[in-house]
Amino acid sequence: MNKIQERLKELRKVMKVTQRDVADELGITQVTYCHWENGQTQPDIENIIALCKYFSVSADYLLGISDF
Repeated sequence: MNKIQERLKELRKVMKVTQRDVADELGITQVTYCHWENGQTQPDIENIIALCKYFSVSADYLLGISDF
């Protein structure tokens, strides 16, 4: 499991939101978000930025470069 997968699952569970909630906020399908969490695909840079804003974390944290 890569860091993005781990962090996406962790952040979503901490915020107590569903995959559908995140997907709707980002304007993507729930299937696309599910693929990110399962490691089948990875978000592009625009979606990484959107995820960071949604979860209020830095890109360094989301990408596993930093632990805070």
